[in-house]
Amino acid sequence: MRVAAENIANAASTAAVHGGDPYRRKLLTFGRMVDRGTGAQLVRMDNIRPDPRDFRTQFDPAHPAADEQGYVKLPNVDPLIEQADLRSAGRSYEASIAVMQQARALYGKTLDILRA
Repeated sequence: MRVAAENIANAASTAAVHGGDPYRRKLLTFGRMVDRGTGAQLVRMDNIRPDPRDFRTQFDPAHPAADEQGYVKLPNVDPLIEQADLRSAGRSYEASIAVMQQARALYGKTLDILRA
């Protein structure tokens, strides 16, 4: 969620210097791990890497970051995609919380059965 929010916040930023590169969208990569205690496969964030897609360009010769042809490089961030990623991350978090609550309730019921 933090990376998607950072991408959205920088969606309209441009380079600080003449002809420079603007903010580059960040992507998350995930890797699998095995929990040694339970043997369950876990998914963990592996790395944050820059998006290799090209920057968007806009003709604006008056802009301070414009190149010699008058084009300004804009970030390769699509706010609509970032909002969808943000919503997906929120729903995944909610689902994980629901699973944890269900497991806690089942453990509680198991303890109640063992006490009786």
